[in-house]
Amino acid sequence: MRPKKLAEKFRISASTIRNYEAKGLIPPAERSPNGFRIYTELHAAYLSCIQAMAQPFGMEVTAEVLRCLHQDKPQYAMWIIRKKEIALYEEKEKLERLIEDIRSYSIENKASCAEELFTINEASELTQIPKSAIRYWDQAGYVMADRDPTNRYRRYSGSHLLKIRLIQMLQSSVYSEDTVNFRQSIAATKHTDLEGIVNVAENIRGYLDRILESQMLGISNLYELIQFTKA
Repeated sequence: MRPKKLAEKFRISASTIRNYEAKGLIPPAERSPNGFRIYTELHAAYLSCIQAMAQPFGMEVTAEVLRCLHQDKPQYAMWIIRKKEIALYEEKEKLERLIEDIRSYSIENKASCAEELFTINEASELTQIPKSAIRYWDQAGYVMADRDPTNRYRRYSGSHLLKIRLIQMLQSSVYSEDTVNFRQSIAATKHTDLEGIVNVAENIRGYLDRILESQMLGISNLYELIQFTKA
């Protein structure tokens, strides 16, 4: 196939294909007698794999995996993907615990007259999230701390901590329009709106389910590519 035909097949530009080739994501193109690039079904298999893996795994991981194939190290490639699968499962488990904690806190908070407040140091210790990250999210408007009226120091309630943990859930996710929208939803939801925080968390759970499906598709394409390269 000529570059234009291959590009049309995958709905990308010919320059994108040349860029993939330059970065070592697909094998070097063959050349016709007059010097034009000629691509084969092997290149098409690589492009299918790239498109299937980019969304759930990200381009950085996808590039690392494909370079392993170029180095004839398919086992390395598969272990890289398995590590990402495990990470997604761990994120799902963490999110389920967070949703349960939000619901429990909501019940406890209704029975309590006042919330306990924490310093940023205490908030960092309780959530296992660096102070620098919490401070940045405060400045960015994701979680607005209360202020001590005497010294203006930041003070965080239990509901603040739940919102901080929810923001942390998105830190390891592949950047996408969905993750941007989730961050905006978190910023727009007040820390006192526990029902709203749960709704955002449940939407993120649905997103993780979709990523799981995309991972399965990406793995299927990777396996087919590995078999193609062996043949």
